[in-house]
Amino acid sequence: MKLEELNVYQLSMSIAEEIWDIVKKWDYFTKDTVGKQLVRAADSIAENLSEGFGRFFYKEERQFCYYSRGSLYETKTWLTKASNRGLINTKDFEKFKKEINNIGVKLNNYIKSIGKKKQSWDKIQLNDSEANDN
Repeated sequence: MKLEELNVYQLSMSIAEEIWDIVKKWDYFTKDTVGKQLVRAADSIAENLSEGFGRFFYKEERQFCYYSRGSLYETKTWLTKASNRGLINTKDFEKFKKEINNIGVKLNNYIKSIGKKKQSWDKIQLNDSEANDN
């Protein structure tokens, strides 16, 4: 499987682009304070998924997914601040909250799946070696 085929990665990339499209229209002060933090947090979701996906050991991959989850919640916090400060409208804020919750569920499921393939492979190898011993 390729990274680009992961639904959680696709959704993470999409939300970051949606956020970018909103933030780039803000004035300088707003971009410099809230905007940069929001964009960096949103970009970091997919970035950490990418870095983890490229790791050889599944425990490292899982750790980067934890970083990604942290960035997801940081994004939610910055979106809440942007909403509270009148920088994004209620409709967009509610849409982003739903997207973040959806990404969170998918990310948690992905984290749970990491390492299971290796465990299954180890069981297959163990069963093969037991069969060869008999």
